[in-house]
Amino acid sequence: MINRALRSASMDVLLVLGPDLNADRDLLISLAESTADELGVGLRVAGQHEAHDGPIVVVPADSSVTGAVLYDLTVAAEPIGPHHLHGRGVWGLAWAIRHAVHSFRAPAERVSYGAHPEQWADERTPTDAAAAPAVAPVGVLIHGGFWRSIWAADLMDALAIDLAGRGWVSWNLEYRRPDRNGWDATTADIAAGVAKARERHPGAPIVLFGHSAGGQLALRLAADDPDLALAVSLAGVLDLHEGQRRFLGEGAITTALGGTPDERPEVYAASDPMARLPLASEALLVQGSGDGLDLVDINRRFAKASNITLLELPGDHFDVIAPASPIWAATMAEVERQISRS
Repeated sequence: MINRALRSASMDVLLVLGPDLNADRDLLISLAESTADELGVGLRVAGQHEAHDGPIVVVPADSSVTGAVLYDLTVAAEPIGPHHLHGRGVWGLAWAIRHAVHSFRAPAERVSYGAHPEQWADERTPTDAAAAPAVAPVGVLIHGGFWRSIWAADLMDALAIDLAGRGWVSWNLEYRRPDRNGWDATTADIAAGVAKARERHPGAPIVLFGHSAGGQLALRLAADDPDLALAVSLAGVLDLHEGQRRFLGEGAITTALGGTPDERPEVYAASDPMARLPLASEALLVQGSGDGLDLVDINRRFAKASNITLLELPGDHFDVIAPASPIWAATMAEVERQISRS
């Protein structure tokens, strides 16, 4: 068994900035230092890969390096390894460092649910197995990112670790995004990933946690699946028709669904949570009041239309997926209350 406490002590991240990097190195190092400080770890910077007993981030991605998080500031044609992030620009380096540290501190078992390289989930079991319930609930985490392939399951790493610390099984789900694989592949993967979680944990209550675009995917499945214990939308994009008209995410909805509501009415009718009420499973809405006003508006209107509980508390778009935030503490208190009734 991995001693996670020992792994957290005196940890340094090795940041390898390769010779082909087209970026200001001082800017990247400054961002890396602030991110390492946020995570409570040290930082070493090197010009080439070297032996290191700790998390490693390599920029730009180098397929010859194994056991590291690889990051490209630009969009990659396809992933070149199991921990390859790309296309988020300079800011994405912070996410790469977080992913490296989270993966090192709390390793997950990667489980495939299909043949495609993006059909997998990272599973973490309760940190304290002795204190966990006999049948631990399974939290299926569905990341957001406006359904674009540059955003991935690493966005939910911190919540996955938090759930395992609460005695849950966390199932951090990756899926094929529609910008490269089409909308049908995305929706099929969410259903298939949840089915695989059920197969591995028969009889366990399944709770979906979907962030942003992932909130839409979570409630879309909740409209079809009556056997979920709960579907939690965290700052979810829950009105696709209106969101498309407002050009949310610079046209992300039109791109993801393959057209406008007039061009693809059947797809919008099946996929828009606002059009699928009442849902087949119970749901909970969570929204930070400091988030974008369109998301605040959409979630308030959805709550009124559905009679589903809305937790609107101070916080921004990422506070709802930050384990140390008050809004996440309130979310889990309400989740535990709701699933204890079922």
